[in-house]
Amino acid sequence: MYPRIIIETHHIIDNAKKMVNLAKSNHIDYVMAIVKVFAGHLDFLKPFSQTGITHIGDSRIQNLEKLKDIELPKVLVRIPMLSEANKVVRYSDISLNSELKTIKKLNQEAHKQNKKHQIILMFDLGDLREGYYHSQAYLDDVREILQLNHIELLGIGTNLTCYGGLVPNSDVLNRLVKVKNVIESELSVKLKIISGGNSSTVTLFNTNQIPKEVNSLRLGESIFFGKETSYSKEIKDFNHQNYRLETEIIECKIKPSLPEGTTSINSFGEKVEIEDKGLMKRAICAIGKQDVILENLEPIDPNISVIGGSSDHLILDVTNTNYKVGDIVSFNVNYPGLLHLMNSDYIDKVFK
Repeated sequence: MYPRIIIETHHIIDNAKKMVNLAKSNHIDYVMAIVKVFAGHLDFLKPFSQTGITHIGDSRIQNLEKLKDIELPKVLVRIPMLSEANKVVRYSDISLNSELKTIKKLNQEAHKQNKKHQIILMFDLGDLREGYYHSQAYLDDVREILQLNHIELLGIGTNLTCYGGLVPNSDVLNRLVKVKNVIESELSVKLKIISGGNSSTVTLFNTNQIPKEVNSLRLGESIFFGKETSYSKEIKDFNHQNYRLETEIIECKIKPSLPEGTTSINSFGEKVEIEDKGLMKRAICAIGKQDVILENLEPIDPNISVIGGSSDHLILDVTNTNYKVGDIVSFNVNYPGLLHLMNSDYIDKVFK
């Protein structure tokens, strides 16, 4: 079936094992593998969970529900909605939180389900996504959280690079350490987990810039693509080309490269600038923006280039090739490309 995404599972499992060892050598004891890019596909996630990772996480509670039989602690890494509190308690062991109102709701739901729900309280160190801002007041809220009978404050964490592009370094991470020290000294508690961010923090491995107090990271792209995300550099000795998108050509014709007549916006409300390259051999593949952002696809054949597309059509320049209708064209994909493709019901998933 086409289009399809082929996943080299043995490469990813090898990466996960290497990452667990690399993390431990940098005093990271808790490797939370964030698997949202696989949209809850158990064919892969069951063997993946046995690689030495300590937690498995996702941003969607629907995916964690699919993973209920996996024995690792499950972490909801997007701040919970009030409306999903019941399912958060039911299908996740740990959730990342930043709102006292939501935490109180989780406490109520945990009471109803006769459970103790663990939370990691998030702190914004300057990237400006979720969390209490590190330099503002937070102790009163933490004090209230510690009084909740069905909530356990497992630790604190931060997110870096995903929104504001804030690059982790020792100065930034020590802001989180300062929060840890204040909470522990002022409220006489011991925090088990200090989560120092995501795959962007991997760039600090073996540099002595990760404070010793930071003992956990939430890792996705560094495992699945073998890349740190501060500067998008490949990690040495990891596997990097782990996915291949295959699409089928449904039309292949010689046409002008420039539309004929007056042009306006396209179906996505965009005014597209099109270069006149004269007559061109153009192939259309049966995939489109409904499935993936086309800029996240890289043709494996260097003689092919992506021209553009619409909801259901990918248009290629195949002028210097022998491609014809029915042929298969292959692409490498990046992390956001894989994320979209795996969440499209119209893409066949092949785990090798």
